[in-house]
Amino acid sequence: MLNREYATRMALDLGFDLVGFAQAGPVPGAQQFLDWLRAGYAGEMSYLVREPARRLDPRLVLPGVRTVMMVGLSYDSLAVPEDILSDPSRGRIARYAWGLDYHDVLIPRLRELGERLTHLSRAYVDTGPVLERSWAKSAGLGFIGRNTCLINPSRGSHLFLGAILLSEEVDHWEPERTNRQYGCGQCTRCLVACPTHAFIKPSLLDARRCISYLTIELKGSIPIEFRASMGNRIFGCDVCQDVCPYVRRFSRPTRELAFHPDSPNRVAPPLLELLAMDRTTFSLHFKGTPLERSKWRGIVRNVCVAAGNWGDSQALPLLEKLKTNEEPIIQEHAAWAITRIIAKQGQPTNVVRRHEQTEGHSTSLAGLQTHC
Repeated sequence: MLNREYATRMALDLGFDLVGFAQAGPVPGAQQFLDWLRAGYAGEMSYLVREPARRLDPRLVLPGVRTVMMVGLSYDSLAVPEDILSDPSRGRIARYAWGLDYHDVLIPRLRELGERLTHLSRAYVDTGPVLERSWAKSAGLGFIGRNTCLINPSRGSHLFLGAILLSEEVDHWEPERTNRQYGCGQCTRCLVACPTHAFIKPSLLDARRCISYLTIELKGSIPIEFRASMGNRIFGCDVCQDVCPYVRRFSRPTRELAFHPDSPNRVAPPLLELLAMDRTTFSLHFKGTPLERSKWRGIVRNVCVAAGNWGDSQALPLLEKLKTNEEPIIQEHAAWAITRIIAKQGQPTNVVRRHEQTEGHSTSLAGLQTHC
């Protein structure tokens, strides 16, 4: 039998901010997850579809598991001037990626914690068959908001969640007080604020429309209909959390220094510098950060879209160079950005058309104009 107070204290000593426990068994909200998958809202995230039964019951992941221990660690960083974040000449990065890769920070601690507590354990941070938000809710760490994020009433939603499957039970269970006492009430700010209208209804997200999905998970071409709405976001999106009253009132800077940016360029680097970087430069600047997940190809694709939305002719020479890149996906998005910038600069229609025809994109880019 595992002493709850001892396990909680140990987790806090390792730097975690929130700790909770739930009895292992069928995951709460399993049917909702299956319905979401069947509707196709997961898009290209095939790893979610693979062996869904294992995600629905941790006993299929770790035979003999008795307890799901959930922890939360804040990634809210120090305040960054709004003029940096909203500057269209900079590429905006989601808050959770301002520092080092959270997997490298959390997983070693989770494994150490599990090994201290029981002879058999397994740790996950959004890389395994565990529905972290559902278990965090069951463990009393918060409630699921209309934006589908786990919201803790005293810390908001800027939280990394970690799960440890333990082979022992805790000595007593506590009711889900947090879930019953708090909620979103009548607030719909997150639903209204979403730039791409990704919420089908409250608490139901179509990931295929979400900017985080489009800039990180999607490997192919970003649908034209969403490009203008992306603004200067090149990796992830914080809008539905930024407008949340719980986040605005209760978030506070994390104690974990690894999550604090070392300069404004880690928050929103200049687009011109990003357009000019090659694979080696990308690796030097972003190694060990979440941006590695999108790789150079994906980030440059996103930056092309941001440059087109910026609309400044300073980006044209760099985009022209990228239009001849070996990667077709970069060629396409650079061409779109060039056409958008020319249109924003007020060039006569015949100039825009001549540019399109010269580059052999007269059919595809003419269609883009209606979305610019």
